[in-house]
Amino acid sequence: MKTDITLKITPKMAADAQGNERVALAGHLGTHFDVMNQEFPLDYTERPGVIFDVRAVSGRDIGPEDIDVSKIKAGTFTAFCTGYSGREPYGSRTYFSEHPQLSMDLIQLLVEKGVSIIGVDCAGVRRGKEHTPTDQYCADRGVFIVENLWGLEQLLDSDHWIIHTYPMNYAGVTGLPCRVIAELS
Repeated sequence: MKTDITLKITPKMAADAQGNERVALAGHLGTHFDVMNQEFPLDYTERPGVIFDVRAVSGRDIGPEDIDVSKIKAGTFTAFCTGYSGREPYGSRTYFSEHPQLSMDLIQLLVEKGVSIIGVDCAGVRRGKEHTPTDQYCADRGVFIVENLWGLEQLLDSDHWIIHTYPMNYAGVTGLPCRVIAELS
């Protein structure tokens, strides 16, 4: 069974994003990687996946205490189902500025454990001024962040996913639009 977890973009969503997020069309529209100044390894196109349900976390950052850290393994596509993409319309000002975020402790743990990809169903792992430096911190360590995933809720019933991620082959950009497919293994 394959499930597309890529956010489907309509012309209205693209226009809204352009009005509220200055880099929305520079490789950062919809589901995309923040590759920063790195090259996306082709080996990362197929990774074992683990999806954490963190929808109940509210009013604070998502931390290591909110997940089963024993499930974090090197080389995985580790995703966080916040439910935010289903609650707030993509492209709105709120979508980009008030989304849930991972704590720096959790991000450092994911990097230390050697995950390949961190996936979120919102606009980033951090907000505001912390967004870009955190993306760069991860990319410099071979960990890429995929933002704006869609429908992670439908993957929560299984722990046996292979996640296929295919970014566009652009050069000289900090973000790469991509298609992300979850396959039940």
